[in-house]
Amino acid sequence: MTVHLHEQGLFAWSEWAEQLSAELHKPGRAPDGSDYFDCWVAALSGLLVAKGIADIDAIVALQQSWQRAAEATPHGRPIALENDPQR
Repeated sequence: MTVHLHEQGLFAWSEWAEQLSAELHKPGRAPDGSDYFDCWVAALSGLLVAKGIADIDAIVALQQSWQRAAEATPHGRPIALENDPQR
């Protein structure tokens, strides 16, 4: 998604690299890098919000919806937002 959004011209790769680096170096991050994916998501979300492309409340609601969908999806089945019991 990040590469696609960059290719669509929504942000420069240098902006993305700076945002991700800032997330990776925040105090409290896992020294072994085990929270790298969390940093990636936080960096992309922060960049989209800072540029006015997305609203943080909408991003959080969508993340929560995907989590509920994942929890409600039987093992071995594709996860789909339609599986979110609150949708």
